[in-house]
Amino acid sequence: MREFLSSLFWPTLTGILAAAIILDQWVLPEPMGRDRNQVRTSYSDAVALATPSVVNIYTAKLVDSGRNQRLNDPLLRRFLGNSGRRQQVERSLGSGVILTPEGHIITNDHVIADADAIQVLLHDGRSATATVIGSDPATDLAVLQIDLPGLTPITLANSDDAKVGDVVLAIGNPYGFGHSVSQGIISGLSRYGLQASDYEDYIQTDASSLLGSSGGALIDASGKLLGINTLIYTASGDGADHAAIGINLATPVNLAHFVMKDLVNYGTVVRGWLGVSVELLQTQETSVQQQVLMISGLAEDGPAARAGLRLGDVINAINGNTVNDGRITMHQIARFRPGEVVDIEVARGRERSLVQLQAVVGTRPES
Repeated sequence: MREFLSSLFWPTLTGILAAAIILDQWVLPEPMGRDRNQVRTSYSDAVALATPSVVNIYTAKLVDSGRNQRLNDPLLRRFLGNSGRRQQVERSLGSGVILTPEGHIITNDHVIADADAIQVLLHDGRSATATVIGSDPATDLAVLQIDLPGLTPITLANSDDAKVGDVVLAIGNPYGFGHSVSQGIISGLSRYGLQASDYEDYIQTDASSLLGSSGGALIDASGKLLGINTLIYTASGDGADHAAIGINLATPVNLAHFVMKDLVNYGTVVRGWLGVSVELLQTQETSVQQQVLMISGLAEDGPAARAGLRLGDVINAINGNTVNDGRITMHQIARFRPGEVVDIEVARGRERSLVQLQAVVGTRPES
């Protein structure tokens, strides 16, 4: 009997150990702190990296609230002079992001528009009065500057690399609560048609962005600046924060950085101009449907007209890059510098014969 039990013991023990190993590898849940796929569950490092570069902005504006109606007596008005006029202070708040060690801060133009005083509060508790370096209503962006030592400029991402589904974090000053962080994903790219600015190319996210968050940072999962939080899309369309429905729009950092450099260097944004209007057409080439850009308008004596472009030409490429979106192409042209020579390939006539042209970029007229 003893020999029989002994013969069963080792096979049974071996089977139990094998089962335990299999369960550990395939069945049992992973203990806390282990992640075979290395999925991030915390973005504290990214937030810690970016937060010192995000500032709270407080503005004040003196507004005339009208004449005190009790001072209608001409003699009293003559005695009091203009003191019969009542003034009040309108205050608002927003956010901004430090982009240079010299204290240049990017924010939204609507955050600081018409402000008589602008105060900036840093994450470390320091504050400073800000000077407006310049603003660009065409993109709803503005640049401020403060004079403080030891500032931390944020690291820039490449917004052209952003993809739908990427994790993003919004850092700002909602309702004056101070630095607050919300998390979401990129819901869409190249959003436009809101008529909020002349150059619409927004990143859409579902990261919470409320009153006071405008001008704040939209960062990626590594803490790099991906965009400037600009708009809250609302059900009513009036921008009221109480009606927010989780559609938030940010200006891509590549555009914001371009605007900032021009405002700092020139006091205005210098945009290239070819003097063309384009129309997006759908064509059927064999079994594949394609989009082409046809020139529908030419400015008289504009750069494109002088280069030999004609109405009806179809633009195939600019500087060797194939184009198929009129809005994106116009944005690209706007980033050219006046005097820069660009190569343009067009298809002309019914035969769509290829023509190579060169145009000298001009300056976009103010109108």
